[in-house]
Amino acid sequence: MGRGEVVLFSEVASELGAMDGNEIEIMHMQRPASIEFIKKKMDGRTLAKREIDTVMRELMENRLSEAELASFITSIYIRGMSEDEIVGLTESVVGTGQTLQLGRRPVCDKHCIGGVAGNRTTMVLVPIIAAAGLYIPKTSRRSITSAAGTADTMEVLANVSLEIDEMRSIVQKSHGCIVWGGALKLASADDKLIKIRNPLSLDPKGVLLASILAKKKSVGADNVIIDIPIGRGAKIADQKEANELAHDFISIGKRLDMKIEVLVTDGSEPVGRGIGPALECRDVLSVLSFEGPPDLFDKSCQLAGALIELSGKAKKGSGYAVAQRLVTSGKALAKFQEIVELQGGQKNANVDDIPVASYKHTVYAKENGRIFHIDNKMISKVARAAGAPNDKAAGLLLLCERGDKVNKGDPLFEMHSDSEAKLDFAIKALEGWEPVELRRVVLSSID
Repeated sequence: MGRGEVVLFSEVASELGAMDGNEIEIMHMQRPASIEFIKKKMDGRTLAKREIDTVMRELMENRLSEAELASFITSIYIRGMSEDEIVGLTESVVGTGQTLQLGRRPVCDKHCIGGVAGNRTTMVLVPIIAAAGLYIPKTSRRSITSAAGTADTMEVLANVSLEIDEMRSIVQKSHGCIVWGGALKLASADDKLIKIRNPLSLDPKGVLLASILAKKKSVGADNVIIDIPIGRGAKIADQKEANELAHDFISIGKRLDMKIEVLVTDGSEPVGRGIGPALECRDVLSVLSFEGPPDLFDKSCQLAGALIELSGKAKKGSGYAVAQRLVTSGKALAKFQEIVELQGGQKNANVDDIPVASYKHTVYAKENGRIFHIDNKMISKVARAAGAPNDKAAGLLLLCERGDKVNKGDPLFEMHSDSEAKLDFAIKALEGWEPVELRRVVLSSID
C-alpha cells in the first residue's frame, strides 16, 4: 500500500459504495453525543425526548458500540424510566423504521408477553378478527428461546417474509395477515435493542413497553389486546406485577392514541398439545375446524372476543360468543385459508399440508400418579433439543394434561424429529430433566 492509499474491508466498501481507485476523504469521527445522555441515565436523571431521539439516531447510524448500548439498557434496568420517557422512547423507535399506512379503520392488534409453550392463540385470533370485519395486520417474531415463534409456525404453511406493500395489499383484501416483523423494517431500532437485551437476559420494563407499543403504533393500531400470562414458570410472576404492567400499558397506550385492554391469563403450563412449528400448526387448524385442544380454543376465543368488544363489534360480555360462532360456522377457517393463500401458501390449506417428522419417541410414566405440573421451559428445551424451530416438523406432542391420573406405562408425550441424531440427543437430555411432574396418589402404605 502506497502513500495516499487506504485499504477497506469489503463490508465497509460496500456500505460506502466505494470502488478501487475512488478518491475518498478520511476524517476523525466525533464522539457520539449519546454518551453523555447514557451517563445521565446512569446517574438516575430523566432524559428529554430530544436526548432519547439522539440515542436512537446514533444507534441506527451504528455509532454506538455494544458496550455503550449495553450500558444504556443496564441503566434503564437499574434506574427505571418515567412515563414521559417511555412515551418518548416509543415514538422515537417508531420513527426509526417504516410505518404501515393501511387507509382503513379501525386497525386491531394483539400481543402476548410470552413464556408459555405452545399458546398459538395469534394464529386463531387473526382469522376470527378478520372474519368479524375488522383489520388486523399482525407482525410476529421468530423464536428466540422457545420451540417456535408465531412467524415460525405460520411459515409452515405460508411465506412470512413480506415487503410492507405486499402486507398492505393482503390486509386490504383479506382484513388480516400473519407475517414476520423482522422483514418489514418496522420500528427498526427495536430489533437492534433486542439483540443487546437478549444476551444480558435483561428486559427493563420501560424498554419492554416501548418495544411492544412501538410495533403496534408502526402498523397503525387503534385497538390492542395484551395477554399477560402469570404463574409458575411464566415471565410475570404474580397478579400484583401483572396489574402494574397492565396499568402502564393502558396509560401509555392512551397517550399514543391506542385503546388497550389487558387480559391476565394462566401461564403456568402449555396451551395446546403441540410444541414446535408443525405440531403447533396442527393445533391451530384443528381449533379452526372445531376439533382441536379445548384450552387453545377457549383462550383464543377469550382474547378475540375481548378485541371484538374493544372495537365496538359486540356488546360487553358477548364477544366470546361472537368469536365462538365465527369458528363453529367455519368462517374463521375460511378466512385463515384465504390469508394463507394470499401469503403464497396452498389453496384451502389443511393438515395434509403440514410436514410430519421422520422419527418419534414416546415417553411413558415411570410410576402411578397424577400429573401435577407441565413445565413450560423444560418442554421447550426438549422440543429445541429435537430440532425445533429450525426443523419445522420437530418438537413435542403432549399426550396428557395437568390433573390427569396416570398409571405406570401410560404415555406422557411424544418427541418428534427429522434427525435420528437430534432425537437421540433429546432423549439423552431428558435424563436430567423432568418436563412432566407426577405426584403419587398414595405416598405410603402402613399396616
